[in-house]
Amino acid sequence: MGLRYVSMDESRELGTRDIQSIDEGTGSSGRERSISPDTILSAVASEHRRATLNALDNASDKTLEYDALVARVADRVRNEDPRRESDEHRQRVRIALHHTHLPKLEEARIIDYEAETGNVQFVGGELERDLLTLVEPHVVHE
Repeated sequence: MGLRYVSMDESRELGTRDIQSIDEGTGSSGRERSISPDTILSAVASEHRRATLNALDNASDKTLEYDALVARVADRVRNEDPRRESDEHRQRVRIALHHTHLPKLEEARIIDYEAETGNVQFVGGELERDLLTLVEPHVVHE
């Protein structure tokens, strides 16, 4: 078989078809669900992220306002230094969620975070719920 020259127009047409087929593979949330298992496992590896996902999964409509989410996560995760005030602990959780945990969960396409409205929504599927169910009984609280 020889090589075939592809014109610029054919190349554009092929590219358009590839994009359309990717769009057709998206789920109901408009997102493609082909996330690697490593990404999902990394996303649920943190106690803060598991607490976030559990809070969202148990909320009505799988959605919480950011401040309510911070409160639930702060109540659930261990305070590294129990001598510190709970307000300090809550502030550390707030900062960690905003800068680390919510972006990682959004990158893994497990949550949607609308900064304008302050709403955080669980958009993960059965795999994420199953992982949370499997991991939760093995979490050791000191």
